[in-house]
Amino acid sequence: MKSKSIILIIAVLVAILGFTSAYIVDETEQVVVTQFGRVVGSPKLAPGLYFKLPFIQNTTYFPKNLLEWDGDPGQIPTLDKTYIWVDAFARWKIVDPIKFFQTVNNTASAMGRLDDILDPAVRNFVTSYELIETVRNTNRVMDTFEIGLAANDATGTATPKTAEGHPRYDIKTGREKLTEGIMKQAQPKLRPFGIEIVDVKIKRINYVEQVRKSVYGRMIAERNQIAEKFRSEGQGEARKILGEKERDLKQITSQAYKTAQEIKGRADAEVTKLFALAYGVDPEFYSFSKTLETYNKALDKNISVVLSTDSEFLKYLKGYTK
Repeated sequence: MKSKSIILIIAVLVAILGFTSAYIVDETEQVVVTQFGRVVGSPKLAPGLYFKLPFIQNTTYFPKNLLEWDGDPGQIPTLDKTYIWVDAFARWKIVDPIKFFQTVNNTASAMGRLDDILDPAVRNFVTSYELIETVRNTNRVMDTFEIGLAANDATGTATPKTAEGHPRYDIKTGREKLTEGIMKQAQPKLRPFGIEIVDVKIKRINYVEQVRKSVYGRMIAERNQIAEKFRSEGQGEARKILGEKERDLKQITSQAYKTAQEIKGRADAEVTKLFALAYGVDPEFYSFSKTLETYNKALDKNISVVLSTDSEFLKYLKGYTK
């Protein structure tokens, strides 16, 4: 019975020793093994099952994938004395876990070191260039004014323009090279901590409140000017179309009137011709009928006419009374 208890105790101790000595590293981790606070051996970078001395050696895990640094937005003056809010971010990773363990020890402390190094680098580069270098990458001509490119408006100077009226810029560095410079400046300072910067980008740029109101007012005025130009062009085009419509309408009306008059003239000529032929058969009857029409129009029961008996006007009446 005693032997069974001893075997069971030994089995439990072996299981405990095996459990405390084994550790697993997955694909997103890297491990540093320490003994009494000092690093032992090389870091474990490949995923798999590893063993250490139980109770004596400890394991410290660090992430192997990309980590995010998000800087605090701050007010920074550019080279052309325009105050702007700059919000930058970066991606970094731990490339030497032993140095990382010996210097900053954890990601929270590493974030503090990144703040101390990246924030001044961003500030140094933004203050070393004009605002336009921080905003744009190329000198391509824009169809309309870009939001955020009114630095000269904010400082009270005029923006150079092309012959077509578009703003003209002279970009020597550009935003992409500026962020590359920030990364190159910060990289050597972070290498002693076992940290490598993968990428640095400017997330957002905006004017400070005082400048923003002035710029927005200027931009609204420019948009109103462009809108007024479009409206005047539209009104001119509308008047042109209305003028062409009136001209075409008068031309159509004139042509129609001309055609109608020609048709009417031909019809009147035909009627006159028919009347002439008809009345030419019996001229006396024609004279009689026309005289009766004249009587009907000229004489009325309320009209008194005094004529001599020799009047030609009453010749048919005289003949009738006989």
